[in-house]
Amino acid sequence: MTQHASHRRLPEPAVFLGFGGGTSQAWQRLLAPGFRHCFAGLRDADGWTVVDPLSGRLHITRLGVDADYDLPALWTRAGFVVLGPFTPAEAIATPLPGLLPLTCVSVCRALLGPGAPFALTPQGLFKRLISYDQNPRKKTLTILPT
Repeated sequence: MTQHASHRRLPEPAVFLGFGGGTSQAWQRLLAPGFRHCFAGLRDADGWTVVDPLSGRLHITRLGVDADYDLPALWTRAGFVVLGPFTPAEAIATPLPGLLPLTCVSVCRALLGPGAPFALTPQGLFKRLISYDQNPRKKTLTILPT
């Protein structure tokens, strides 16, 4: 069940989600330790883009590394829990725009696409993605070791 990204070729594009427990805001202490923030890495044929929804702004960085660079393993060594790879779903038209506030969870869900499981907290997203993996009719994911 555990496999690093560098051990196999991934479909293009691939999304990895990182979960961490650091707090920069006092209100984040209300969230579960280890799951107070989430962020994403998008791997395409040309390399990696990191999307990090921070309090008050959205930080997007294109990394100067090749697509073969094992970014999920780096995050794991840094102490984050990493889920992926996910293949983003195709965009679909919806009758109404999303009504949830812009949070790290809502940004990560948006990167996964319209089929992403509903969650309000990083821990809730993590748990739903794990149970998502246990349903054989749905896409699979890989948990990288911590």
